[in-house]
Order: sequence, then C-alpha cells, then structure tokens
Amino acid sequence: MSIDRMVMAFAGSMILLSIALAHFVSPAWLLLTAFVGLNLLQAAFTRFCPLAIALKKLGVTPGAAF
Repeated sequence: MSIDRMVMAFAGSMILLSIALAHFVSPAWLLLTAFVGLNLLQAAFTRFCPLAIALKKLGVTPGAAF
C-alpha cells in the first residue's frame, strides 16, 4: 500500500473513531475530527504531512503497490 493510501486510510479511521467517541463518550471528541480535517487541508496546499514523514522513516516506500 502506498503512503498516500495509508494516510487516507488512517485519516478516515481517525474521523470515524472520533465520531463514535463523540456519540458514546463526549462531544469534545469532535475536536479530533476537526484536527484531522484541518491537517488534511493544510497538507493539500503545503505538501507537508507529518504522518507521511513518519511512514517514510518506518520504511514504507512512497510508491509501494498492494
């Protein structure tokens, strides 16, 4: 799986998790949803993504196939 797909999968998972936590625990968990959304938005414009950097350091190749 490529880094781009891993970032999208992680972001989607965090959003779904935060929505579930907001429903069952506290609405304050929606701040996590906002944080993930803002991070995705800034990454689209700046091409800087902390998760992508971490994945590269872990040895995931940028163009890895399934």
